[in-house]
Amino acid sequence: MGGPAAQHLTLFARRRWLVGMALAVVIGLLQTVPEFLEDERISSIVLRFMLWVVETPIQVLALSVTFDHCIKRQLSATKVVVACVLVAVVIGVLSALAFVFVSEGLLGFELDEKGPLPYPLAAGFGAMIGILIAGIWGFAFVSPHLTEQAQLRTLETEQLRFEAEQLRVSSEMARLRSQLEPHFLLNTLNTIAGLVTQNPREARRLLGCLGDLLRDSLQGHDEMQTLDQEVTWLRRYAEILESRHGDTLRFDWDIPPDAGGVLLPTLLLQPLVENAVQHGALCRGGGGRVTVRATLQAVGVGSKLVCTVTDNGPGLPTTEPRSGAVGLRVVRRRLELRCPGSTLRLQSSSEGTSAIVELAVASVSVTSEGTS
Repeated sequence: MGGPAAQHLTLFARRRWLVGMALAVVIGLLQTVPEFLEDERISSIVLRFMLWVVETPIQVLALSVTFDHCIKRQLSATKVVVACVLVAVVIGVLSALAFVFVSEGLLGFELDEKGPLPYPLAAGFGAMIGILIAGIWGFAFVSPHLTEQAQLRTLETEQLRFEAEQLRVSSEMARLRSQLEPHFLLNTLNTIAGLVTQNPREARRLLGCLGDLLRDSLQGHDEMQTLDQEVTWLRRYAEILESRHGDTLRFDWDIPPDAGGVLLPTLLLQPLVENAVQHGALCRGGGGRVTVRATLQAVGVGSKLVCTVTDNGPGLPTTEPRSGAVGLRVVRRRLELRCPGSTLRLQSSSEGTSAIVELAVASVSVTSEGTS
């Protein structure tokens, strides 16, 4: 609790306290200086100024305690104001009566040239002083407090909205995987079963790739991973797809070594590869190709990573939306949450479709190794 933020708030509270006290003293001086210029008795002026100086800290302390108590009890704003004003009036009246009693009764000073100051008049004067001090206290303490609370509520609302968006994206990703992975797993197992007697070596290789993919899924991932790690996972995924579809599907890879250490959201490219296979390359009926390419481009004083997944399919339909649009929407949301300023765009023609992701390079892993 003693971190920099807490220390800053404590310092800010102390500054507000000093500002409030200084403001009260200045107002007290403004009240007494005109009387001094009018040649009133110095003793009376000094006594009234001393009353102001002594009463102000008492009022501020009492008002602060009252305010905190009301806030803890979650009282309405109207009740808080009424409680603080009543406390200020009571303390103001008692202070004024005590001041008159001590000054005139015990010390023998005359506060008014016309004679002893009536107690009802002193009480009224004390009530007005109490209300004035309460106003100063509200300006110096409560107003900044309410401003801070409003800012805190705004930040909390933004944080909740951000977390809700994260949960929504995660749930959509989980829903997509729950739909895709069972079919992928079943088809892969059927392929392996067919290769056990015909090509045992290929069957063992596919089992190894499938085991690696399942192990990664069970272990989970960090929110971010390097491009090398992403491509390693995608290569295993692609090997299984190539074995399943034979000559009808091939993958090409163009990943430069200098881009391998760039961080990006985990498995960001998987839905793009899935769409390129299902809605692009396999729609040709033969000779389908998917190319995964990455380039690191200089942009001003920084750089950006451009990842492109291209298929040689028939292109995007012009009428009905593709079923893979949900996966694209999830990719866009993940980019908005994890990589602000990054984009996903599609380029399509009768010769194929390209999904292009552009990410501003925020950090690079020093342990990365190039994948080509």
